[in-house]
Amino acid sequence: MAVAALSSAIAACDPGDVTPRAGATPVARAPVANTPSAMGAATSAASAPTPDEAAGQALYTKYCALCHGPEAKGYAADNAPSLVSETFLRSATDEFLSMGISMGRPGTPMAPYGARFGGPLADEQIRQIVAFLRARGPKAQTLAAVAKGDAEAGKPLFAALCAECHADDPKRIGPRLDLPSFLHIATDSFLDYAIRMGRPGTKMEPFQDRLTPAQISDVIAYLRTFQNPAPPSLLPEPTGKEPIVVHPKGKHAKFTLREDRFVPAADVAAALAAKRRLVILDARASSDWRLGHIPGAISMPYYEMKRLDEIPRDGTWVLAYCACPHHASGEVVDELRRRGYPKTAVIDEGITFWRNTGYPMALPPPAEGTKAASPAPGKANKVGAGKASAGKVGAGQAGAAKPGAAKAGAGVK
Repeated sequence: MAVAALSSAIAACDPGDVTPRAGATPVARAPVANTPSAMGAATSAASAPTPDEAAGQALYTKYCALCHGPEAKGYAADNAPSLVSETFLRSATDEFLSMGISMGRPGTPMAPYGARFGGPLADEQIRQIVAFLRARGPKAQTLAAVAKGDAEAGKPLFAALCAECHADDPKRIGPRLDLPSFLHIATDSFLDYAIRMGRPGTKMEPFQDRLTPAQISDVIAYLRTFQNPAPPSLLPEPTGKEPIVVHPKGKHAKFTLREDRFVPAADVAAALAAKRRLVILDARASSDWRLGHIPGAISMPYYEMKRLDEIPRDGTWVLAYCACPHHASGEVVDELRRRGYPKTAVIDEGITFWRNTGYPMALPPPAEGTKAASPAPGKANKVGAGKASAGKVGAGQAGAAKPGAAKAGAGVK
């Protein structure tokens, strides 16, 4: 589970100098040394886990370790952050952790995992995961209040110091900080503490000696400008009875793979446009499938591959995708290959690239208070059992790839 939901690293990778804003009045905060001795021991002597902690560890291993690593130290996939860094756990309440797991980070590989948001976990199970994480570090502490900042003054600071790692850019090396789902649960005090203290053991350095308290408040004020879009709507839950094969009467597709494993998204889009026979598996959590998926893709979460035995063994290409873009989908493809399926591949660039390029998407109706884009003539976007819905997908329109966007690659016939 890419628990970017618990994204805590707020980084700046440029060591350049930053001059305090004219007239800024620092808010008194005692500096805190960012060393293990100053931070203190995270936990007392090791003891046997409680039943909740043991249950939480099992759940964590099943749903979270794929991206956050077996010890929750992060960066196993997709820059998923550490969940047990001392500075993070000192500033993150149990409620923050629970809401992050439950709500996820829509727009990133971190899916909503709470049952209330279409995920697989009940509230009790989320509480057990939180108990497991908390046992690996300190309790949350009361954080200092933060003065109101100036968003306009914070914008250039963020661009200079933070954007390289945290902006909406596929090349970033840290979690995005402009996500409404994150900002909804992250208090100003949490953000302030993360910027000042950093995340020891990661590239997120402490900034308490480089930025004034007023400048940190300005960066926080700028982040708050991303907080309040309309909540997303969802497709109906997958029934487990969706058709396995896309275009069952079509000719078999032909692909040339990179490294015998990856197929370009453009080649897949071209095959769909040509109505080639395919099986497409969405390896993300089912909650992400409900936010939007490749038309005809069935929900096949990496942690629960229930329908694999339904896939035909007749030479049909079986493709998997995720948002990582290779990790969760790779788990599904590896399992298919273990079972002897000869034609399997990971869609190379993943669903985020697919969506942003404007390739066809099955999308839910637009959220209340938003206006849908009109689909291209005669190109209704298929949703669920065939209901039409229109919505803008990246630079293209829902249900129709941009002109020329689905041209066949060299390996598609």
